Amino acid sequence: MTHPDPLTYPDIEAAAERITGRVRPLAVASAQPGRRPHAETDTGATWVAPPTNDPEASGLYFALEFMQYTGTFKARGAQNFIRAHLAEGTFPDAGVTIASGGNAGLACAWAAAEAGVPATVFVPANAPTVKVDRLRSYGAEVRQVGAEYAEAALACAEFAESSGALSSHAYDHPLIAAGAGTVFTELLAQVPDLDTVVVSVGGGGLFAGVATAATFHGVRTVAVEPVGSRAFNAGLEAGQPVDVAVDSVAADSLGARRATPLALAAAQTDLVTSVLVRDEEIIAARRHLWADHRLVVEHAAAAALAGIRSAEGYVPEPGEKVGVVLCGANTGFDGLT
Repeated sequence: MTHPDPLTYPDIEAAAERITGRVRPLAVASAQPGRRPHAETDTGATWVAPPTNDPEASGLYFALEFMQYTGTFKARGAQNFIRAHLAEGTFPDAGVTIASGGNAGLACAWAAAEAGVPATVFVPANAPTVKVDRLRSYGAEVRQVGAEYAEAALACAEFAESSGALSSHAYDHPLIAAGAGTVFTELLAQVPDLDTVVVSVGGGGLFAGVATAATFHGVRTVAVEPVGSRAFNAGLEAGQPVDVAVDSVAADSLGARRATPLALAAAQTDLVTSVLVRDEEIIAARRHLWADHRLVVEHAAAAALAGIRSAEGYVPEPGEKVGVVLCGANTGFDGLT
């Protein structure tokens, strides 16, 4: 799925108009300095303060998007996608369909229920029962097909063709990305002198939306990926989307094998920085959020914070105001205590 036209700021503004009042407003918290472990953690990772200053002591903000409906930012894109098609009269009687046993599927099912339209979600046969049950709780028809996501995706595509259902995607669609971009406009409204926004990147829908809006306002975007799941970073190096192997603790949310062209298009500016972090740094950042801030997030969200705390991460300048988007919390307490 390719989209020749890059995302624009008016796309973000239009998304905001459609979804305002239909999603939870973004909560933003100023992060105060907390304790810093001096010894190596049992994951083998040690906190490394940025060499020029400590961002938590001088201007770090958390965008608490994990408080969003369904537990992730994806509710925004799903709402925008469905509402735009309803407004244009292009929403079919067969409803919407998506292949995803994860956050995107939950968001699509929830947004469809909110709009009172049918949703059919395809997941692998081995999808966790808790996710299948939650999808059904939103009123979605769940079809379990195959042993892998690729098989569920193929069945979803065949269903869309035969039924006429509207096919949605986890990240590779301009309406999905534009909806995600509204996270930034709400963050900027609360921190108007923001210098930098930090986001985790999987397939790149969140990044494409946030970077498009941030660049319009002259704000830097730091894109953070696990070393073992670097579809966006590899695409930047190649100058086009490329397939990558995926092996990361955050692969359940950041495990896209190929980044959307929308993300690569949004990165064509000096205001974008790509950062890679190791799994042990992601785990340490997640534990830090719990130990020092009592925030429980999934590894994908912790990756963003790791991007400014890791040895090879982005180093804020003294006095720089940095907003870290904590994008989701569909997780348990495993590994936090």
